[in-house]
Amino acid sequence: MNYLRSIELKKNTSDMEFPYNIPSIGSFRSLAFKTPITIFSGENGTGKSTLIEAMAIGMNAVAIGSENLDTDKSLDKIRKFSGNLRFVKNRIPKRSFFFRAEDFFGFIKKVKTELRDYKELRAEYEDEYTGYAKMLTTGMAEGQYAALKSRYGEDPDAFSHGESFINLFQSRMIGGGLYFLDEPETPLSPQRQLAFISLIKDLVKRECQFVIATHSPMIMALPEAQIFTFDGPEIKTVEFDEVEHVKLMRSFLKDPDNYIRRL
Repeated sequence: MNYLRSIELKKNTSDMEFPYNIPSIGSFRSLAFKTPITIFSGENGTGKSTLIEAMAIGMNAVAIGSENLDTDKSLDKIRKFSGNLRFVKNRIPKRSFFFRAEDFFGFIKKVKTELRDYKELRAEYEDEYTGYAKMLTTGMAEGQYAALKSRYGEDPDAFSHGESFINLFQSRMIGGGLYFLDEPETPLSPQRQLAFISLIKDLVKRECQFVIATHSPMIMALPEAQIFTFDGPEIKTVEFDEVEHVKLMRSFLKDPDNYIRRL
């Protein structure tokens, strides 16, 4: 059973400013989520990211690697749109987070800074305190450092971008979670995308629900995924074989020379 059953527009509006000036958002009335994996497909600018951000805000998801969703100034208008949505829930997830691929490198930089800070803090406490106070303060710093290290390694840059990305998800995703992911394929090679797909399949078995905006036909092929296309005046369900990205990729791979000659 999904955590989020559906979303509905509370009231119609004549507002034609962003995000209602995006056709798929301006015509939006409701979406029902029938499987644990929901895919948003479509070209850039068609409203995929806008809707997934509004959903993450409405479900009080924690933003991983970026400013908090309730304070990020760039999301002011999307927060207003989210406030006009009704979220119909079956139950409350143990954890809910939102992740944009564009925030990934900023997140790794933040982790590196925190690792360095806790290491330096421990050294300061070693010099400043003695006895029991020293044990408490250095223990706190050492504990925080060890927790970060166990999740992300002592040097996150020692991994490839794809490895770091997969490690991040393995460390932050738990069973019983609701996760909103915006273009997670961005730093992933095809092989790493397969590892990501395997992770998603395993987490679905552990009662997780996913809403994923993606351009990747590989991720769209997740078993039993419900696919919505934003390519058009309204958001509609579409079968995998009819997704424009899938049709184009298949056609290209059949005769890449012909496509490239015509560019």
